[in-house]
Amino acid sequence: MKLTKTNLANIHLTTFIQAPVERVFDLSRHIDLQKKVVTRHQEEPVAGTRFGLIGKDETVTWKARHLFKTRLLRSRVTEMSRPFVFVDEQSPGERPMVKHEHHFKACNNGTIMIDLIHFETRFGLLGKIFNAFYLSSYVREWIEQRNRAIKEYAETEKWKNLLAN
Repeated sequence: MKLTKTNLANIHLTTFIQAPVERVFDLSRHIDLQKKVVTRHQEEPVAGTRFGLIGKDETVTWKARHLFKTRLLRSRVTEMSRPFVFVDEQSPGERPMVKHEHHFKACNNGTIMIDLIHFETRFGLLGKIFNAFYLSSYVREWIEQRNRAIKEYAETEKWKNLLAN
C-alpha cells in the first residue's frame, strides 16, 4: 500500500511575441537569459549546461530559493525539434514529476509561444489544497515573469547580446 498520493496540476500559458520563431525558441532555452530573469529566487546554474543554449539530452542543475528553502533543481531536455518544441523534465525530488512543454508557432507578425507545465505534489488532500491555494499560482507567476523577459529581449535589440554568436 502506498502511503503518499500524488496530485497532478496543469498550467497552460500562451504568449504572443513580435519576433521570428527561431529567435523566440533560442531565447527560451538560453541559460544566461534565465539567470537574468530569476534574480528574485537567487537561481544560479551549478552543474550541467551553465551558459548559452541548452540542447537535447543536456541537463542543468539550478540552485534556487523557492518556497522559503534553498533547493537543487535538475532538469533534462528530453525532446527538441527546433524551432517548434522542446520539453524539459525535472528529476524526481520534492515533487514526483515536473514536465514543461515549450511550443512555438510562427504566425504572420511573430510567434505564439505556448507553455504547458505538468507537475505533481504528494500528501493527498493536503497537497491538493496546497496546489489550489498556492503552488499553481506561484508556478504560473514564475513562468509569466520568464515569458515577459523573453518577450522583452525578443522584441528589442537585447536579443543580440545573447544570440550574436
